[in-house]
Amino acid sequence: MKFSEAWLREFVNPDWDTDTLSAKLTMTGLEVDYLLPAAEAFSSIVVAELLEVSPHPDAEKLRVCRVNSGSAEHNIVCGASNVYPGMRAPLAVIGAKLPGGIKIRKSKLRGVESEGMLCSGKELGLTEDADGILELPKDAPVGEDFRAFLQLDDNIFDLDLTPNRGDCLSILGVAREVAAAAGQSLPEPEVPRIAGKIVDKLNVQVDVFEECPRFAGRVVKNISTDAVTPLWMEEKLRRSGLRAIHPVVDITNFVMLELGQPMHAFDLATLDGGIVVRHGKPGERLTLLDGEDVDLEGILAVCDEGSARAVAGVKGGLGSGVTTETTDIFFEAAYWTPKMVAQRARKLGLHTDASHRFERGVDPNAQIRAIERATELLLDLAGGEPGPVIVVASKDHLPKRDEVNLRRDRIPKVLGMEVRDEDVEQALNNLGMVVERTKAGWRVRPPTYRFDIEIEEDLIEEVARLVGYDNLPEYSGAAQLFVHPDEETRIPSDRFKEALVDRGYREAMTYSFFDPVYQKKLFPNEDLLSLANPISEDLSAMRVSLWPGLLDALDRNLRRQRERVRLFEFGKRFLTRDGKTKEQLVLSGVVSGSVEPESWGGKQPSVSFFDIKHDVDALLALTGDASAFEYQPGGPSCLHPGQSAEIKNLTGESLGYLGALHPGVQKTLQIERKVYLFELLFEQLSAAKLPSFEAISKYPEIRRDIALVVDEQVPVGELCTTAREAAGNCLRETVVFDIYRGEAIESGRKSVALGLILQDKSRTLKDEDADKVVSGVVAQLKEKYNALIRE
Repeated sequence: MKFSEAWLREFVNPDWDTDTLSAKLTMTGLEVDYLLPAAEAFSSIVVAELLEVSPHPDAEKLRVCRVNSGSAEHNIVCGASNVYPGMRAPLAVIGAKLPGGIKIRKSKLRGVESEGMLCSGKELGLTEDADGILELPKDAPVGEDFRAFLQLDDNIFDLDLTPNRGDCLSILGVAREVAAAAGQSLPEPEVPRIAGKIVDKLNVQVDVFEECPRFAGRVVKNISTDAVTPLWMEEKLRRSGLRAIHPVVDITNFVMLELGQPMHAFDLATLDGGIVVRHGKPGERLTLLDGEDVDLEGILAVCDEGSARAVAGVKGGLGSGVTTETTDIFFEAAYWTPKMVAQRARKLGLHTDASHRFERGVDPNAQIRAIERATELLLDLAGGEPGPVIVVASKDHLPKRDEVNLRRDRIPKVLGMEVRDEDVEQALNNLGMVVERTKAGWRVRPPTYRFDIEIEEDLIEEVARLVGYDNLPEYSGAAQLFVHPDEETRIPSDRFKEALVDRGYREAMTYSFFDPVYQKKLFPNEDLLSLANPISEDLSAMRVSLWPGLLDALDRNLRRQRERVRLFEFGKRFLTRDGKTKEQLVLSGVVSGSVEPESWGGKQPSVSFFDIKHDVDALLALTGDASAFEYQPGGPSCLHPGQSAEIKNLTGESLGYLGALHPGVQKTLQIERKVYLFELLFEQLSAAKLPSFEAISKYPEIRRDIALVVDEQVPVGELCTTAREAAGNCLRETVVFDIYRGEAIESGRKSVALGLILQDKSRTLKDEDADKVVSGVVAQLKEKYNALIRE
C-alpha cells in the first residue's frame, strides 16, 4: 500500500515528524517497507505565465515565448507544441537545478537567446512521458515556488501489509490506525448525500447473492467531455503508484485509494438494458480493458441484458469502458465476497488493485458512501446530472460481525503484564469497536471492516499493538536443555554435500513441484500427485525425483554457454504407491561436459559413466564400508540401458541408480549434450559402519594375478564378490587391473585380470598357501561363471 504522507495528514495529523510516524506505523503492525521523497530534488522552479508565443525565425519546430515569472519577464525558446498565451507552466530560471544535476544556463537556440526553460512533467521527474509542457491550473499563483505549489516536499510511504489487514489498503484505513496509535478515535468521514436531479436509473438484478450480497449504482448524465483530471488529483494518484487515465476512471481510483472501496464506471451508452449479476454461460467470453480475452464459464460477471461487461471484482470489459466521447456513465460499487474473488481471479490468472482488496475483504457497508463520494468529485470536475442511488442487497448474505468476549485475567497470561481496564477500553474504542464491560471482562463487537477480529486472542493483539510492543516486559526464557547424542552410525547430509563440492559440484535448489508433462517424459509409469492450487500449470505436480529440476537447471546452464556443468541437490521426492504418498529424502546429481575444467594441459575428455560412478564411489566410501555396496545392471526407463546401474547393499536393498540419460529422452527434452545422473536414498546412504580397531599384520603380503576369460554379460563386480567368498579371511583386497576384448578372445567373451592380495595376521603365507587360495578361487569362478584361465 503506497500513499502520500500529506494526503494521510488531511485525515489525521498527530504531532509527529516523518520518522516518528514511520516508526509508529511499523510498531503497530503496519510495517513500512520503504520511505521515499515525493519528487526528485530540483530548485528555482517557479509558476510562470506565458504572455506571448511566436514562431522561431529560423526553426519551424521551435517557438519563442515571452514568460512572466512574477518578478521579471523572460525570453524562452521552447520546442513543445502545446504552449499558448495565457498558459501557466513551471519555469526553470537561470541557475535552476533539475533532477539529474542539470543546471539551467543562458543559451542561444538557432540565434535566439533563451533565459531559462519551460518544463515538462518528465523533466521534473513527475511523469514517465513528456507530452509537452506541464500545464498548471489557470489560478496557479504566478511567481510561487513550484515545489510549494504542488506540495512536493512530501514523502511516499509503502506499507508491507499482512493479508489479514485489508482494512488498511486505503488512506482512511491507515488514518484509523494512526489516530488509534496517537490515542484518538477517528470519526468516519462525512460524505454529503447528493440528491438525484434526474429519475434515470438502471434495473439491477442479482442472481447470486451468496457471492454479491450488496450492489450499488448510480446513473450520471451529461458530463463534460472537455473535463480534465486536476493536477492535485493526478499528484495524489501518482504518489500512490497510479497514473491518470481519464477523469471518470481517475475518480474511481481516487475513491478506492481514499475509502478502500473499489469501483467501476460503465459508459451508459454501451449498456443494453439493465444490470444482471450472474455466472458466465458456457462458451461466453469477454475482452477485458487490457485487451485480454477470457472464458467466463462459471465466472461471476456484471452483465447487461445482452452480454457480460465486467469480471466481478476483478476488471472491466473493453466494450463498456469510458472514453473521451463518454457523456453518460453508470457508477458501480459492490460488495463481492473474498472467497469468490480470490478463486475467480486465480482461475483467470488476473491480479488487479480491485481484486487485491476484495480478496482481503472490504467494508460491506462502504458501497453507498463510495458512490456518493465519486458523484461529488465528478460533479466538481465534469458537471453532470446524477440519478438516484440504486441499492440491491440481501441482509441474510451480508457478513455478520459476532461479538467476541475478552476476559480480564486472560490478558496478563498472554502478554505477561497487567493492563488497566481504562487502557483496554480506550484502545478498543479508538479502533472503532463497540465495547461493553462485563463481570469477567468485556463484550466487544468489531467494526464491519475488521474481518480479522474473530477470537479473544485477536483482541489481545489489538491491545498489545496500542499499548506498544516495546512496552511489553522481557523475560529470560527458562527451558530444559537436552544434549542430543551424536550418532556415529549416521552421517550428516553436510558431509556428503562437502564431498560433492570438493569434486567440483555446485548445490542447486529447485521446486518440490514441477511440470507434470516434463516428469512424464522421464517417468511415464509413475503416478503424480497433483496440487489443488498450483502457482502455475508447469508447477502443478509434486516431483517423483529430483532429476526433472536438475535437468532443467542443467539445460538452462548449457543454453547460456556453460561448457561444464556439475550440479547436486538434497531434498524430498514424493512417490505415490497404492493411493498413498510417500516422502523420501534423496541426494541427486547431474553432470555434463568435460571431466576437468579447461587448462593449459590440453583438451579434457568428456565425462563418462565411470567418472560419475567414481563420484558415487566417493560418497559410498564415507559410510566406512564401501564394499557393502555393489552395482548391478538396471535402472529406470529414462536411463540408457547399456550405461546404467542399480546400487544395492549386500542384503539386496536398493540404494539408488546412476547412469547416462537415455538418448530418446534426451532428444525429447532437447538437451544437446551427453548427460549423466545419479540419485541415492539418503536413509540408506547415511548409515555408517561403526569404526572398530583392527591390528595391522606384521606379516608380508603376497599378490597373485589371474586373467580369466568369461562371457561378456558377466558383471565384473560379481567376479570380485565370488573371489572374496572363495578366498576366505586371508584375502585383503581384490584389484581389477585389466579388461580386454579383441585378438585371441572369442566373440562374446572378455578377459578380466584380477589381482588377489593375500595376508595372514598370525603367520607368513607360503607359496603353497597362496597357490591353494588361487586354485580355490579359480575353481569357484569356473563352476559359477564358466571362467577359464587365459592362456
